[in-house]
Amino acid sequence: MIEFDKVLAKAEEYKADISAFLRDMIRIPSESCNEEKVILRIKEEMEKVGFDKIEIDEMGNILGYIGSGEHLIAIDAHIDTVGIGDQSLWEYDPYQGYEDEEIIIGRGASDQEGGMASMVYAAKIIKDLDLEDDYTLLITGTVQEEDCDGLCWHYLIEEKGIRPEFVVITEPSSCNIYRGHRGRMEIKVTTHGVSCHGSAPERGDNAIFKMAPILNELKELHPKLTPHQFLGKGSLTVSEIFYSSPSRCAVADGCSISVDRRLTAGESWQFALEQIRELPAVKAAEAEVEMYEYQRPSYSGFVYPMDAYFPTWLIEEEHPLCQCTVETYKQLFKEEALVDKWTFSTNGVSIMGRHGIPCIGFGPGHEDQAHAPDEKTWKSELVKAAALYAALPKLYVEKYAEEMPEQTDNLV
Repeated sequence: MIEFDKVLAKAEEYKADISAFLRDMIRIPSESCNEEKVILRIKEEMEKVGFDKIEIDEMGNILGYIGSGEHLIAIDAHIDTVGIGDQSLWEYDPYQGYEDEEIIIGRGASDQEGGMASMVYAAKIIKDLDLEDDYTLLITGTVQEEDCDGLCWHYLIEEKGIRPEFVVITEPSSCNIYRGHRGRMEIKVTTHGVSCHGSAPERGDNAIFKMAPILNELKELHPKLTPHQFLGKGSLTVSEIFYSSPSRCAVADGCSISVDRRLTAGESWQFALEQIRELPAVKAAEAEVEMYEYQRPSYSGFVYPMDAYFPTWLIEEEHPLCQCTVETYKQLFKEEALVDKWTFSTNGVSIMGRHGIPCIGFGPGHEDQAHAPDEKTWKSELVKAAALYAALPKLYVEKYAEEMPEQTDNLV
C-alpha cells in the first residue's frame, strides 16, 4: 500500500534540493547538440541520490535505472533547450536566472529541465519510502528534442530495443494530465528561376517573384485546415525564407521557404504535402514541395537521420494509463485532475505516434513559458511532479498493469 501523504511530504522535504539541482542545470547552456555538460551534471545528481544503474548511450542520452522488476516503466525529459534570442527582452540573465520562495527563472526552467529535476528526486523518494515493486523504472534525459522531437526515442526503441510498457512525458503541463497532442512536419518549398543582371531584369526569371503568390496562398490555406474538437485544428506558418543569387545586383535564380505544418487528427504527411502541391501558384511556378530530413550530429558526433515528420497521437481518457495517473493525482492532492492536451509537440511523436507505446503527460511549468524570455517555473509544481512520479509506478503495478491492452489505439 502506498502512503500518499508520506510521498507528498517527502517531496516537499526535497523542494530545496530539487530547486538547487534545477538552477545548476539552468546555469549550463545546453542548446540542442551541445548538451554534454548538462548530461554530466545530471549523472552527478543521479549518483548522489542512489540510482542503481546509469548509462550514457552513443547518441548522448542519459539513462538512469531504479529497480529490476518485470514491468519496464519510463519517465522522460528532454534536457536540451532553445537559445535565448534577444537578450534585451530578458529582465534576468538567462543562465544565472532568479529565484525566490515561489519561482525559478532561467532558460529551461519550464521547458524542460524542471521535469528532469523532479524525476531524479522522485527516484530518491522511491528509495527513501521503499516504493520499489515489480517494476524497473527508467529515467531518461534525452537530447536534441528541440531540434527534432522524438529522434532520441526513435533511436532508443529501434537501435537499443528499449520498449517500456508506458512513458510519462514531463513537458510542462501546469501539473495537469495530458493524453495527446497534434503532430507536425517540416516542409520545404522551392522555386527556380534564371539569373541575369539586375539592370535588365526582363532578361531573367525571378524565383523570389514566383514565391510571392505561393506565400499568399499558404496564408489563405491556414484557416481552412482540418478542425478537431479536442486536439484543435491543423495549422501552418512560413518560418524561414532563403534565396540564391549571383549578387545583390542580379535576379534571384532560386528561392526556398520552410513551412511549419501542425497536423491534427486525420491529417497524414502525404496529405499535407499534396495539399501544398495542389495550390495553383505552386503548380504555376512548378515549385518543388518536399519534406526535410534531419541529419545534424549529436554532441557525441552521432548521426541518426530521420524524416522531419512527427506523428499526431492521442490515447483515450479511459485508457488504464490515463486512469492510473488520474487516481495517483487524486490520492496525492485530494482533488480532481484536469485531463487535457498540449498545443506543442513532444517526444511522444515517436514513442506513441510512431511506435504505439502509450504515453501520458504530466509536468511542472507552464506551456506558455516555453521559449519565452524570463522563462519561469513554480517550486510548488516541481514538488507535485516529484510526488506523482514517485507514486505512479507502484500504483500501476498494484492495480492497473493487468488491465493494460496488448495494443494501444492511436485515436487519430
